[in-house]
Amino acid sequence: MDSRKRIIIDFKKLTPDLLALLVEKYPEGYDDHHIIKFKNTKNHWIEAVQIDTDEVTYLVKVSINLAVTMENYDEDHSLDFEANDPNTIQDSEL
Repeated sequence: MDSRKRIIIDFKKLTPDLLALLVEKYPEGYDDHHIIKFKNTKNHWIEAVQIDTDEVTYLVKVSINLAVTMENYDEDHSLDFEANDPNTIQDSEL
């Protein structure tokens, strides 16, 4: 059994490191077969894509903003920010 902690996270809380992992795992973006659907503790349906680190499995909530953020990801630009600071990931303009 996998002993990693599981965390549900919104794209707004992604750090540059986590965004880089997400883009690396899904370089062409994600589609329906990548999406995990489950009910949270409040019995609401959640759709997410999974990324893993050594200690944590992140379930990143799927939204149009996540797709746009991934599309606009620029690795060189992300190097200008702190790797663990979720405030560096900004809302995307639709």
